[in-house]
Amino acid sequence: MVFDIEMIKAVYASFPAKIEAARKAVGKPLTLTEKILYAHLSQGDASGAYARGKDYVDFQPDRVAMQDATAQMALLQFMQAGRAKVAVPSTVHCDHLIQAEVGASTDLEKAKNKNKEVYDFLASVSNKYGLGFWKPGAGIIHQVVLENYAFPGGMMIGTDSHTPNAGGLGMIAIGVGGADACDVMAGLPWELKFPKLIGVKLTGKLSGWTSAKDVILKVAGILTVKGGTGNIVEYFGEGANSLSATGKGTICNMGAEIGATTSIFGYDEKSEAYLRGTGREEVADLANGIREHLTGDPEVYADPATYFDQVIEINLSELEPHINGPFTPDLAWPLSKFAAAVKENGWPQKLEVGLIGSCTNSSYEDISRAASLAQQAVDKKLTAKSEYTITPGSEQVRYTVERDGFLGVFENMGGVVLANACGPCIGQWARHGAEKQEKNSIITSFNRNFAKRADGNPNTHSFVASPEIVTAMAIAGDLTFNPMTDSLTNEEGQAVKLDEPQGLEMPTKGFAVEDAGYQAPAADGSSVEVIVDPKSDRLQLLDPFAAWEGTDLTGLKLLIKAQGKCTTDHISMAGPWLRFRGHLDNISNNMLIGAVNAFNGETNKVKNQITGEYGEVPAVQRQYKLHNIGSVVVGDENYGEGSSREHAAMEPRFLGVRAILVKSFARIHETNLKKQGMLALTFDNPADYDLIKEDDSIDILGLETFSPGSPLTVVLNHTDGTKDSIKVNHTYNEGQIGWFKAGSALNLIKAGK
Repeated sequence: MVFDIEMIKAVYASFPAKIEAARKAVGKPLTLTEKILYAHLSQGDASGAYARGKDYVDFQPDRVAMQDATAQMALLQFMQAGRAKVAVPSTVHCDHLIQAEVGASTDLEKAKNKNKEVYDFLASVSNKYGLGFWKPGAGIIHQVVLENYAFPGGMMIGTDSHTPNAGGLGMIAIGVGGADACDVMAGLPWELKFPKLIGVKLTGKLSGWTSAKDVILKVAGILTVKGGTGNIVEYFGEGANSLSATGKGTICNMGAEIGATTSIFGYDEKSEAYLRGTGREEVADLANGIREHLTGDPEVYADPATYFDQVIEINLSELEPHINGPFTPDLAWPLSKFAAAVKENGWPQKLEVGLIGSCTNSSYEDISRAASLAQQAVDKKLTAKSEYTITPGSEQVRYTVERDGFLGVFENMGGVVLANACGPCIGQWARHGAEKQEKNSIITSFNRNFAKRADGNPNTHSFVASPEIVTAMAIAGDLTFNPMTDSLTNEEGQAVKLDEPQGLEMPTKGFAVEDAGYQAPAADGSSVEVIVDPKSDRLQLLDPFAAWEGTDLTGLKLLIKAQGKCTTDHISMAGPWLRFRGHLDNISNNMLIGAVNAFNGETNKVKNQITGEYGEVPAVQRQYKLHNIGSVVVGDENYGEGSSREHAAMEPRFLGVRAILVKSFARIHETNLKKQGMLALTFDNPADYDLIKEDDSIDILGLETFSPGSPLTVVLNHTDGTKDSIKVNHTYNEGQIGWFKAGSALNLIKAGK
């Protein structure tokens, strides 16, 4: 079955003319990124060039994808929009709510029982409004999208920050909040600041222990967690053409860790092979018909510095395997230097657990290469010294690798196969002993490794590497082991070395699956009833947020001045809180409980300006709300980096926070705040952060003349009677100011404006 083939035909039919119009409008050769963006303008054919990093542009994405944790709130919002059916092809994927504990079958059944209410809601709302529904166990959203929906030259948005995974098949795929998804499903344009462009030229070819994962680990080390912010990263060159489609997906997936809007590769022979290998021959034939439009113009790649805002060059033949971490995905270590770093920094040398899979690295190629090492361990009589888990990315991959014997190989090595779900990658891991908060090390083939992310233990040193390196490390049980140079002692006392991993990009016998886990929606959903129990603690129908009062905001209290890294995990934790993703009131009890208070260095302990006592952040804010007192959250650099979860914006809005004032924002979070009618402000002078005092009363002035490009004024009223007046900036355009005034973007949708 080829999904949405008529939509794809329509996109390709108009593509050449749209590219021609874009080339005339821009007046120069086009990158692939520009081709796809200009081909998806809401207005139709391009009539002029847009300024990168400056102009806000309305786009018309081809499709929407949502995972179960974020789909709840997105669809609760969509239900208020008044439409009978989604305007574009849309899907829901049940992957986030399955907790890894024992093994695949047991964990999946437990999740089905525990989350029945949520799954039933998502299935019924999908059935009613025309969305495809992928059941629990079907697989992780990004792998399922790559196998079934991604197509070269297309544009999609997804309610998960790793949506860019589809860039491996030449698609502009961007992670967004649920409010953005709601807009597109309601038939409205989707707005994005026209991105800047980073070109990554890949030369040479991978060999030996090096894999596609090492490309993005290297890039993350170069650009850091915010170096890609506001940019789309476009990979090109002979090296790019040598990578498998799923390897490219891995690179694009983890582009979220450098803050990039998305990442993309052009259409090539590897892309075509993957489309055909996953049963989409018709899409491959269509793509071949406009092949020249599905990559950047030759002039661009011949002289990239002229067409990209920044160019990075990496020779794959010289690239070394990398290990990144701990605690941040951009701390990049070449394998040859990692052992010394472990010793010099005093990181726990003993490796407790190696984990492979997840949306980032769970392809057939990944599994087969890791299995080649697991088979060596068995053949060479090596016993794995660390625990080892395998998370398949989809039921199709799982079924196929089981058929081909790879899962059995892992089990022979002592590995545990987990459910086709996110699991430990997003904190859905009931790790035994984590509650003791002991200092320890794990290594994963996942994408993120922030403190507490995987198991809730702040002392777990989490490192990121390729599945091959993770597997070798798990066999050795020692972070200082270098499989390229070091030997291990087997059960018979012999010194043995691991040979280079071997694998296949795709199965020689083709992919196979008995039940992929897909449920098609009703042809006519008008009679389908969506039931939400008013007494539920997991689902709650939404009430509209109040519109702006029409005046400046005065007498606001400081809720918290967050210090250092404050990701969406700090603002709205996942793990056990995932169960409340459809219940705004209940999940708001986790608001900012992971943020560090700059005044005492503690988490979840802030001063209540009504009582003068210290309390938990949500409790203090609820008391402010009870007394009809607004508040302000102050933050540091790149505030809101990480996951796309809009709950990190909805919770403060729901509890009465009026403004977030920071040194800088991560892109998705800033947009999420705007969508919910919040004020997202930045210090004109970052040093003004230091002027904020714990007992300040805060005024925000200039709102009555709120306009694009015009700064606002924040007055800090200190308890000693002194004041500081500071200039703050914003990036609101006229439409976004309309969201603020209406109380939210959704309020405008319902008003038909």
